[in-house]
Amino acid sequence: MASNSASPIPDQKRVGMVSLGCPKALVDSERILTRLRADGYAMSPDYAGADVVLVNTCGFLDSAKEESLEAIGEAIAENGRVIVTGCMGDEAELIRARYPKVLAITGAHQYEDVVEAVHEAAPPSQGPFIDLVPQPSDQMVKLTPRHYSYLKISEGCNHSCAFCIIPDLRGKLASRRIDAVLREAEKLVAAGTKELLVISQDTSAYGVDTRHETRSWKGREPRAHMTDLARELGQLRTAEGTPPWVRLHYVYPYPHVDAVIPLMAEGLLTPYLDIPFQHAAPSVLKRMRRPANEAKVLERVRKWREICPDLTIRSSFVVGFPGETEEDFQYLLDWLEEAQLDRVGGFRFEPVEGAAANALPDPVPEEVKDERYARLMEVTERISTAKLAAKVGRTLPVIVDEVGEPDEDGDIGATGRSQADAPEIDGEVFLRNVPDTLTAGDIVQVEIEDADAHDLYGVIAPAKR
Repeated sequence: MASNSASPIPDQKRVGMVSLGCPKALVDSERILTRLRADGYAMSPDYAGADVVLVNTCGFLDSAKEESLEAIGEAIAENGRVIVTGCMGDEAELIRARYPKVLAITGAHQYEDVVEAVHEAAPPSQGPFIDLVPQPSDQMVKLTPRHYSYLKISEGCNHSCAFCIIPDLRGKLASRRIDAVLREAEKLVAAGTKELLVISQDTSAYGVDTRHETRSWKGREPRAHMTDLARELGQLRTAEGTPPWVRLHYVYPYPHVDAVIPLMAEGLLTPYLDIPFQHAAPSVLKRMRRPANEAKVLERVRKWREICPDLTIRSSFVVGFPGETEEDFQYLLDWLEEAQLDRVGGFRFEPVEGAAANALPDPVPEEVKDERYARLMEVTERISTAKLAAKVGRTLPVIVDEVGEPDEDGDIGATGRSQADAPEIDGEVFLRNVPDTLTAGDIVQVEIEDADAHDLYGVIAPAKR
């Protein structure tokens, strides 16, 4: 159960939230809770204290749907008064067939409908204190730690990938105004955010639907375009006068991505790109309905690293897509050996109801998917091990996520991340013997002493005189 509680108000209704799925859904949950708090609701950290429970579902894969259904069942068993929202909202019949007691079901990012459903299920208190509740513009509910925040720049997607139903769930691309995005980012940084994680379904396509309209901001006229947005975010400063880390996710490798690499080399952007390649074999990419210019991408990656040697590239790949041959899979492995990507996630192909890929011939047997997945992970783990070993002896900036309690000897450990590590999906940096003054959100220089396949180990470097 996620929560963000303030001091209780007499007779104040309480809402619990279970948020599943990707960071984009987490942002939806934050916006819903922010609106509800402005309407006089408090957040409940558990089922027992909630007047109603919201379950924000994920509907991308069948396994995710099952997890969502289980979460709905748990909420009904523990509380009984449940409203369902999110990507599974389009499958209301399926949800009601299993859980007929669900109070209401709404789809992805349908904020007004969710709020209305909560108002009906648990009408807000009308006591004399409700006007004192902060409005969304004053203080936004965050479901992440104070020092990092997701910044969603658009909804939906214009692609028609054969394995994906996101356009059906979230619609076509709908970009936010760039001044609205920058205003939100500025407020987040002013409130203590040290790291902004830019997210969307397709960050590179930001502003395509609005023809990259311009808006006035700080005496400038930036376009709704990824490069303009990145440049403006690089101008923000924390309370300490330092630029926040700005991390780009879901970046399709369109030609204009080349323009953000110099911004990383200049220190305006975190040298990190999350690019959903999905595969490398041209025949598989064609069946996936994705761009099949993998050779050109390799050339561009080499140029990117020449411009910004510390660039980290993370991606994910699907094995066992219908029609994938052993030759296709070996092509992918050879491509990875050449690309030397820093962070790689792997997934076995899983049919999604409504996806075009389900009708493709030559499905790959499950045992073959498992065998290919194991081989993919073996190759990428070896690459990751070598890349992290090369960082031993270097001093790197690390953002602290958690500080532990003293052990029996009084030593304190901490966990953080380097600029190569996004929260929840990449590796971590484990620190020993940190001072008791260290707190979450601090950015410190760390001497790297050791490494394994995924994580780094080190100690805070002595201050330079």
